[in-house]
Amino acid sequence: MKILITGGLGFIGANFTKYYLGKHKEDEVVVLDKCTYAANRSLLNSFKHFSNFKFYKGDIADIYFLEKVFKKEGFDYVVNFAAETSVDKSFLDPAIFYRSNVLGAINLATLSLKYNVKRFHQVSTDEVYGDLPLSSNKKFKESDPIKPKNPYALSKAQAEEFLLMYFNLTGLNLTITRSTNNYGSYQAEDKLIPLVISRAINKMEVPIFGDGKYIRDWLYVLDHCKAIELVLFSGKAGEIYNVSSHEPYKNIDLVKLILKKMRKSPSLIKFVPDRKVHDRKYAVDTTKIEKELGFKADYDFEYALDLTIEYYKGY
Repeated sequence: MKILITGGLGFIGANFTKYYLGKHKEDEVVVLDKCTYAANRSLLNSFKHFSNFKFYKGDIADIYFLEKVFKKEGFDYVVNFAAETSVDKSFLDPAIFYRSNVLGAINLATLSLKYNVKRFHQVSTDEVYGDLPLSSNKKFKESDPIKPKNPYALSKAQAEEFLLMYFNLTGLNLTITRSTNNYGSYQAEDKLIPLVISRAINKMEVPIFGDGKYIRDWLYVLDHCKAIELVLFSGKAGEIYNVSSHEPYKNIDLVKLILKKMRKSPSLIKFVPDRKVHDRKYAVDTTKIEKELGFKADYDFEYALDLTIEYYKGY
């Protein structure tokens, strides 16, 4: 069996590649990555030690390049992690996000159908739902309407809408996961947790948007990898699955926790002007993936956070 992992040098993609190579030694693993700032290029050296690993540098938005790869390799499964993910950058240049996140997904779906891929899996985000009031106890279900509020989330929502339409039109075997905020090794340092750790190590100010009361639900990246594997091989075609370990934290509380673990003073915290559009709270209902596929997160939040801190200390 042969699997294509796009964005396989990015944060979640790299973790999934490592996870998959460790568990499926009999499968051929092909990683395709554009190698932007968010790619962990150093991982190539360790991945190349696996005899069943192959790498292509390229852009999923380039249909001509992409088709050459599909035609040559003959994939059984495709998992798409490739995406622009920075909310702040999406306000500055939304066209790049449309090109990578929407056109790229369209190209992958089109070629997956043409070259008889058994299943195409799209890695999406809970941000497509929009946000909730801080006081709300609601959790978004997969059947709830999507209301993205920033260009990044909109691009992921548009990709989903195309893929679901394509499933209905062509019967392409596809699945989608919407996960909460991930944390763990290999994440780019413009994201909250690695940013806080990096700045704390260097005794620099830690910026927090607005009042710091925004709530995010945190999922350790290896639990996410496990969920994707479950959906890829056991999920129902045409279905969406929410993924979370239900660890909600206010940004300010999470930052203080990290600083405490690192024995750094909370005086490093500096409140900065808020984004013009900033989702207040995310929360998803994971009943579907738990009941249908038996998913349960393995990692305790504080233990996994300790692992993450230790990774960045030694990076």
